Amino acid sequence: MSPEQKAQTVLATLLKRYPDVQGMLRWSSPWQLLAATILAAQCTDRQVNKITPELFSRWPEPRQMAQANPAEVEQVIRPTGFYRNKAKSLIQSAARIQAVYQGQVPRSMSELLSLPGVARKTANIVLSNAFGQQEGIAVDTHVKRIAYRLGLTQSQDPRRIEQDLMPIFPKESWGRINHLLVWFGREVCLARRPLCQECELGRVCSKQ
Repeated sequence: MSPEQKAQTVLATLLKRYPDVQGMLRWSSPWQLLAATILAAQCTDRQVNKITPELFSRWPEPRQMAQANPAEVEQVIRPTGFYRNKAKSLIQSAARIQAVYQGQVPRSMSELLSLPGVARKTANIVLSNAFGQQEGIAVDTHVKRIAYRLGLTQSQDPRRIEQDLMPIFPKESWGRINHLLVWFGREVCLARRPLCQECELGRVCSKQ
């Protein structure tokens, strides 16, 4: 089976399992999605969703966050871990969005990558989900693990994994495949004890 055929099987199988797949983060604006995704680094989406209601009520858009007191932001986001660096990234990103992009989250990969604390994973998530633009595939821990187990990549480097996945999945599915693999990674292809006996992808998995 070619990588393209395997990718087609993976996509079709997971779409059948998750026909209405969406991300878990709760947001109502591009800025809120950007902020939530920054907070989700080394943290679960569930934990992020617990603190974002207060965060967004106090600093709903870049204009407010750019002027925020770092100590106050740190206090709110402390449960997400690495809260000092994350608070710094939120405030500095908001300030740049205000100063350079007229308060609007930018809509290109290069512009998003110019924001403090934003790498390709975060930029891909924002572009796909907030703007409907497919510039790449967001590679998080679930995507990294499952792509390797399925033999879709031989790399452990997120950038290389993204380069391996993009040519074999249809471009229109790039945003969706992230959600599909994340949900599958949470429910079936677990990090420590994958439920291989229940896995619909066993026939194409190189690790079985």
